[in-house]
Amino acid sequence: MTDVSSTRLNPFRTAPNLLTLLRICLAPFLVAGILEGNYRLSLGLFLAAGLTDALDGALARMLEQRSRLGEYLDPVADKLLLSTLFLVLTHRGLIPATVTALVFGRDVGILAVAAILYAAVGRREFNPSILGKANTLVQVAAVATVLLHELTGAHWVADLRILALDATIGLTIVSGLHYAWVASRRVTTNAANGTGGK
Repeated sequence: MTDVSSTRLNPFRTAPNLLTLLRICLAPFLVAGILEGNYRLSLGLFLAAGLTDALDGALARMLEQRSRLGEYLDPVADKLLLSTLFLVLTHRGLIPATVTALVFGRDVGILAVAAILYAAVGRREFNPSILGKANTLVQVAAVATVLLHELTGAHWVADLRILALDATIGLTIVSGLHYAWVASRRVTTNAANGTGGK
């Protein structure tokens, strides 16, 4: 017998999840590059991490290797990478502390809402909204343009950096409020239907 079935049963050995784990492993090298002021290397590693993010989803669909682990691991990898980079870039004075505080506050708020949903209605899944995905996209753009701005003095890069950071602030607030609204509706609906976490 071949080990095809065992590969399917072991999500750690699937190509999409290996790419996601690779993205997590890139985080400390990115941090080291930024702290050492090697922004060219940091930008290259960040683009490589973005490539793994694009590929893991595509491979999961093409190879039919979607797994519950991958569904949880992929957003965790994104949040770990982006949150770490926002912290380090703020430490280097390249991203305003207010922006990073909002980003972390939203993420903590979403974790709290997810915990409330689980306690109130027993819901384990809390799928990202379009606003949430857009927020992640502008966070990626913000980090990329901040790093690129350290490599070039082009005016369009400076303008794009400001735009990406402003968009991050706006979408962080809007998407956070949207998550809270969706969660309150779910709790209210389940309470009206007489259902709960049991």
